[in-house]
Amino acid sequence: MSASPQTLSAPPRRPLKTRQRAWAQALARMLTRAGASPNAISVASLVFAVGAGVCLAYTAYSGNAVRIALFLTAAACIQLRLLCNMLDGMVAVEGGKRTVYGEIFNDMPDRFADVAILVGAGYSITPYPWGRELGWLAATLAVLTAYVRLLGGSMGVTQYFIGPMAKPHRMALLTAACVVASVEARLGISGRAIALALLIMVAGMLITCVRRTARIAADLKRR
Repeated sequence: MSASPQTLSAPPRRPLKTRQRAWAQALARMLTRAGASPNAISVASLVFAVGAGVCLAYTAYSGNAVRIALFLTAAACIQLRLLCNMLDGMVAVEGGKRTVYGEIFNDMPDRFADVAILVGAGYSITPYPWGRELGWLAATLAVLTAYVRLLGGSMGVTQYFIGPMAKPHRMALLTAACVVASVEARLGISGRAIALALLIMVAGMLITCVRRTARIAADLKRR
């Protein structure tokens, strides 16, 4: 059941310039008028993420023509996941439809979504024997970056969304890698673009964890 926005404190939000775009605000207003629940939009983001992960995983068992379609579908699903991630907050906050369970729906599906997409990406890497392990490592680090951010919030300091491989960064990188992988599939090549993207992601997320932890420690020391 929805609660009045005045009775709920505003949760920290990832800074996104896209929220200020006219098309994004118009889409959020349309969803609000249509009675869309922000929690349902959050669940939809997970559906798209699972779709992306399944498409990526199945490229390992498909012919080149099908792989092209799967990589492009995965890229589209990743972007739709990010769109839902933005719109659920806009409908909840700007649309005045926050609920007492909103933070659960806002955060928990994101963790499963990261795992679904990145593990699927790892399973798409067939030329290298360590492809699956790389996907699981990337998924673990994605959850860890969120854990560090939320840990800071639990201790009463700022929740840092800084990168270099925060969620928007790694999803943008993987989207681009999927598009390049579709070109590779047309050329009869497989795995290189996704493997490179995951390697960059892993290195970036390690740096992100260190940066966020250092910021939290500095805030605690000042306090």
